[in-house]
Amino acid sequence: MSPDSSTVLDCTGMQCPLPVVKTAQAMKRLEPGEILELLATDPGVEPDMKAWSSRTGNELVEVRKDGDVFHVLLRRT
Repeated sequence: MSPDSSTVLDCTGMQCPLPVVKTAQAMKRLEPGEILELLATDPGVEPDMKAWSSRTGNELVEVRKDGDVFHVLLRRT
């Protein structure tokens, strides 16, 4: 878990659209300003999260890859 993330959502092994659906559900449980760290192995997660965050107004803080796992940080707005 990143030191500034409030919640970790593990979607490793899941294919689109599951990481997007689960992210949307998890973000609803966060308070504004809190950060969700999404873990995913689907390479489509980066463009999916860019599109989702611009559509929903939530902030895409960071996308980094560690081995096969993408770490996506999203801030609830």
